[in-house]
Amino acid sequence: MSTGLGAGRYLAAGRRPASTTTTVHELTTADGATVRGVLATVPGARTVVGLMHPRQDLTHHPLVPLLLQAGAAVWTQHTRSVNNDLTLVHEQALLDVAAGMVFLRDEGFDSVVTLGHSGGGTLYAFYLSQASLPAAQRLTRTPGGRPVPLADADMPVADGAVFLAPHPGQGALLLGCIDPSVADEADPLSVVPSLDPFSPDNGFAAPPRSSSYSAEFLDRYRAAQRDRVARIDAVARASLARTASARAAFRSTGDAADRRRALAPRILTVFRTDADPRTVDLSIDPSDRPYGSLFGTRPDLINYGQVGFGRLTTPEAWLSTWSGLSSNADFARCAPGVTVPTLFVELTGDQAAFPADSRRMTAALGAADLTVETVRGLHFGGALAEGEPTGNELAAARIADWLGERYGLAPPG
Repeated sequence: MSTGLGAGRYLAAGRRPASTTTTVHELTTADGATVRGVLATVPGARTVVGLMHPRQDLTHHPLVPLLLQAGAAVWTQHTRSVNNDLTLVHEQALLDVAAGMVFLRDEGFDSVVTLGHSGGGTLYAFYLSQASLPAAQRLTRTPGGRPVPLADADMPVADGAVFLAPHPGQGALLLGCIDPSVADEADPLSVVPSLDPFSPDNGFAAPPRSSSYSAEFLDRYRAAQRDRVARIDAVARASLARTASARAAFRSTGDAADRRRALAPRILTVFRTDADPRTVDLSIDPSDRPYGSLFGTRPDLINYGQVGFGRLTTPEAWLSTWSGLSSNADFARCAPGVTVPTLFVELTGDQAAFPADSRRMTAALGAADLTVETVRGLHFGGALAEGEPTGNELAAARIADWLGERYGLAPPG
């Protein structure tokens, strides 16, 4: 087994058929940004499955070869914020999705189906909910107040939607795992003892034993998480107000000092965002999940490190993407606007979308043709136990069957 840098980072997923043709495409969005995508197709493919994520490069997603083997073409596309989400604004990402959807329609496929895995699920739910509206009813501004030209964009609606282990949205996810015991936003080690999730006094047990939190503690903890997010929201809005004031002053005075104030970057540092009690107390919303978070088996340590959701972000990106109170990119809120035929696949060992989350999300979907499946696997599609099929393999089989029933697939010879 390899022990080099990066070992284990990518999951094995089989080989692409020898007949696969792969092309790279550069697209221009309605607001003039440049995004790139990769189209992989096999002979006879008339259905294309699009995979996107707001923050990650999915070119080598494990489902790509499995979908090609089933006879579908696969489109994997970047947003303008791929692998660098410091300035990720979800409303702009919708324009990136739209550019890809226009491209796929122009390519002449009979059916275009979106496939959102993890955060890609909320991205596509947000897109489909906005694309299905008359242009005049679409959002015109981000939560931070930036104009966004959704009304002017061509936003084709997909023919179907697949959601694989979608979490509730970047903001909702962070709302569940942000540490409310941070006493001072400038001090990563500051702690309010009565809210510390990793204190034995509050129910924490040294790993790998499961912790046991009281209902009273969890109620206080969840309320305090909302309070911390609200405080960061207020800081973000105040920062944006100062920037707007500086811009107005520059328009009036033309003074370079005012221009500098308007341009000066304001970066929020958000410490300790790997502290969801569900990751260490397996009795809360029980499932097949193992102990630990998406980042590893020691949230009590990882929470204090560099890795974590929303660690560095601009005020605009915080409000649009990472705030569970302000973001528009919330799966359950967007789900009623997803009315195309829909397949929702839950992974039973998911450490980002827990069973109650999945029930809430599926109940909110607006599709009359809705199929809900559950397969064994971890959030990123790994196997739950050695020797088992991976979650990706199990999910791909269900997805291929569903696509075949509705749109017809012919596996390449």
